[in-house]
Amino acid sequence: MFTNIAIKSIIVSLAFTLLAACGSAPVVDNEAFEPAEPINEYRIGPGDSLNIFVWRNPEISVIVPVRPDGRVSTPLVEDMVAVGKTPTQLARDFEQALAEFIKSPRVNVIVTGFVGTFNEQIRVVGMATEPMALPYRQHMSLLDVMIQVGGLAEGASGNRAKIIRNSGGSETEIRVRISDLLHKGDISQNIKMRPGDVLIIPRSFF
Repeated sequence: MFTNIAIKSIIVSLAFTLLAACGSAPVVDNEAFEPAEPINEYRIGPGDSLNIFVWRNPEISVIVPVRPDGRVSTPLVEDMVAVGKTPTQLARDFEQALAEFIKSPRVNVIVTGFVGTFNEQIRVVGMATEPMALPYRQHMSLLDVMIQVGGLAEGASGNRAKIIRNSGGSETEIRVRISDLLHKGDISQNIKMRPGDVLIIPRSFF
């Protein structure tokens, strides 16, 4: 049987081992990385197209773009802040503003053209055919992103790509082998993306 001193020694040893592991650099290979699916509501961003439907009032129901200043204007409501709100929140704000003109207004806001806020976008930089910022979609994968940017550009080093992910104020670098995913069908590289991810695709040295 273990003595109390032996048991305490084992516990102290395990504690030091765990502390040492926690101090390692936050760089991981994709094979060891399995992110949880984020739970979030879509937030309206500049450039989004909104269908603002006022029940039984078609004359003031409009489709409008969100201006660069983050606001929208309708026939009865000018300069309503839209950026950063969910469609439901914006609909309630419009109902409150329209109550001055219409009895018990009912408003639906439908996003018909998605861009999203900066934190909701996925940015692709480097050697993609069409580097760009993409609106995040739920369950979006790395393959979905590569399809939207047109695949790898000529001279890309796809297997040295990485995703920079911000989580809780700290950045994690995730290595991904895009060439293996696209050309060899290696589905293990098709990781789930998260809002705010930055995909960096370097140029080949050869």
